Amino acid sequence: MPTVHVPLPLRSLTNQQAKVEVAGETVRELVDSLERRYPGIRDRLCSRDGHLRPGFAVAIGSRISSDRGLLEQVPANAEVHFLPAVAGG
Repeated sequence: MPTVHVPLPLRSLTNQQAKVEVAGETVRELVDSLERRYPGIRDRLCSRDGHLRPGFAVAIGSRISSDRGLLEQVPANAEVHFLPAVAGG
């Protein structure tokens, strides 16, 4: 089962858990599983049009996916990170 690393700003929704295991073969399925367990997390990760919010990227293993987003395939033992955008200047 994939392990999702929860970014600090979202941990209030996961009872402060930094990592959770959820079922899913795509990023969308992982988000759906997270939403069932932690209501409200989908709204923080996804926009209303069903895409990953512009402020987030998703990394599966060591690969950051920006082009496929929620459609990206997730291997059964993958480490998945939702990465908040970092701005600076």
